[in-house]
Amino acid sequence: MARYLDVHPANPQPRLLAQAAQVIRDGGMIAYPTDSGFALGCRMGDKDALDRIKRLRRLDDKHHFTLMVSEFAHLGHWVEMDNWEFRAIKAATPGPYTFILRATRDLPKAMLHPKKKTVGVRIPQHVTALALLEELGEPLTTSSLILPDEEDPMTDGWTIADSLGHEVDLVLDSGDVGVGPTTVVDFTGEQVRIARHGSGDPSPFEE
Repeated sequence: MARYLDVHPANPQPRLLAQAAQVIRDGGMIAYPTDSGFALGCRMGDKDALDRIKRLRRLDDKHHFTLMVSEFAHLGHWVEMDNWEFRAIKAATPGPYTFILRATRDLPKAMLHPKKKTVGVRIPQHVTALALLEELGEPLTTSSLILPDEEDPMTDGWTIADSLGHEVDLVLDSGDVGVGPTTVVDFTGEQVRIARHGSGDPSPFEE
């Protein structure tokens, strides 16, 4: 059964964040709150944990996993951006957006789209998610906690612990989760494409 950790929304307790980060380092998969619903998270490049996320969400190999980072400055190590992309993404972060970009060679292959060599990246505007990233000390591989046949992420930590307690290793809850999925902006084609309309305003990326 999954462990359930209830943290303060404004000042998440460091000892509880440390416990969640250790579960991730040990190869676990957690559910944690963001500004766009709950997400599933695991250590970057952990193929076994990624396979668990795929099974839970029934995802195929075409799904873009997302690299969650705490600061815009960290993106350059993992993805390629031209000047326009750099400016547009910086202006929209942090916030409820996922950006699909070309990955650098430093990113583990297990995370990449198998044919396109692309990946999603995201900077949340959520205290607990950012505090977890700070405690972990590295990016987090993540995917919205959207169950099969559903369109929106789960938003209640107790419900997740009760219904998915045998699927995830830990539920981190702060009671202030955002509602609705991220807006997904794909920069990898000839033109910018809104791959999913969600919580973020798509207008800055539309012609």
